[in-house]
Amino acid sequence: MLTGYAAAHQNPFNIFVHMIGIPTIMFGALIPLTWLQTDVSGISVSLAHVLVLGFFLFYLTLDKVFAAVFAVFALLIAQFSAWVGEQPIAVSGTIAAAAFFGGYVLQFIGHAVEKSMPVLVKHPIQANLAAPFFTVVEMFKILRLRDDLFSEVQHQIAAQRNQEAGST
Repeated sequence: MLTGYAAAHQNPFNIFVHMIGIPTIMFGALIPLTWLQTDVSGISVSLAHVLVLGFFLFYLTLDKVFAAVFAVFALLIAQFSAWVGEQPIAVSGTIAAAAFFGGYVLQFIGHAVEKSMPVLVKHPIQANLAAPFFTVVEMFKILRLRDDLFSEVQHQIAAQRNQEAGST
């Protein structure tokens, strides 16, 4: 999954706008999910928290360190979303829509620069599951952590492209 996603995200500008766009989309999507909440043993739990937990559990099956970093990152976005979600619906709804659609516009601009088809178009479910994970992975790459993983991903991308070039 990571190799397929990374193959469509090689251009530094595209990666940069994804690093902004994906958290922005998450923020926009989580705001309305904070409107649906209940108390569990005196703790307010929203649908946004449930979604973040679901993503975290899925990411645990992929990589424990990346999943833990995602959890911190996503809970911060969820808390900010909850604060915005407490504002009047006209305000919070407008912010949610602007963030959600604006984040996608950024990603499409990035793919236009890279001249690659967004994974979202080909595999919408996979793209939405992989994108937040990819953001965390890219943070590690920028910080030059786990270089062995990134070398292997680039090796797999090169092999895949060589195979595709040989079959045409």
